[in-house]
Amino acid sequence: MFREAPPLGTRAILRQRWSEVSFLHWKVDPAVVAPFMPEGCRPDTLNGSSWVGLIAFQMSQSSFFGGPRIPWLGDFPEVNVRLYSVDEKGRRGVVFLSLEASHLIPVLTARVAFGLPYQWASMKIGQRDGQIAYKTRRHGQPDAASHIIVRPIDDRAASVSLAADAEATFLTARWAFHETHRGRTIYARNHHEPWPLQPAELVYLDDGLLAAAGFEGLADRAPDSVLYASDVTTVFAAPQRPLQIRMPQSRPVWTSQRSS
Repeated sequence: MFREAPPLGTRAILRQRWSEVSFLHWKVDPAVVAPFMPEGCRPDTLNGSSWVGLIAFQMSQSSFFGGPRIPWLGDFPEVNVRLYSVDEKGRRGVVFLSLEASHLIPVLTARVAFGLPYQWASMKIGQRDGQIAYKTRRHGQPDAASHIIVRPIDDRAASVSLAADAEATFLTARWAFHETHRGRTIYARNHHEPWPLQPAELVYLDDGLLAAAGFEGLADRAPDSVLYASDVTTVFAAPQRPLQIRMPQSRPVWTSQRSS
């Protein structure tokens, strides 16, 4: 696993700024997430565990093919549920189960262009007393909602330690996503500077997005990792050659029992 992104290898088609990024992660058995993997991929693991992530941030300054920034449409909060994948060629990435966004046109564009499961939602992000709050509620599916409050911890020594931490690197330094698009598995690369990670405290969580993605009960227990990063600027390359034809299959629902 590389903390710094390797070169894209192809022309960048999209640039964005991600800021106020909070990473919440839960450890799970790899068998739990295996059915959610696109064809040709398997769960990526660290020390025998795979992970489910709930990631919240502000997106801004979007532009295509080196053109001017897109006002309004390219500036909105996002909250996504993601898993961690590795394909037959050993290429690591993420698999998105859902991505909430407040602007309908980018939602529809991402669905068509990449097959990404973007969902149109009502969203807010705000800061107060050193805490960052994210709220989202999916249109037409009110139970698919989340309210997250995180307090970043300003500890330089801890941040330096995170830069060399294998777990933090595994969860954040991914540089690509796998997705099923038009019956095939695609692999799309991205590049950005290393995350300026900080430890963080989860102040409050009332989440229905994990359950909506198929992980009923997972949010009932505290996440195993909470991290924060102030901002990065990222660029995306066009998807690379498909891997395999994917046969249609339904995604199961997993029910978690809360530990006593």
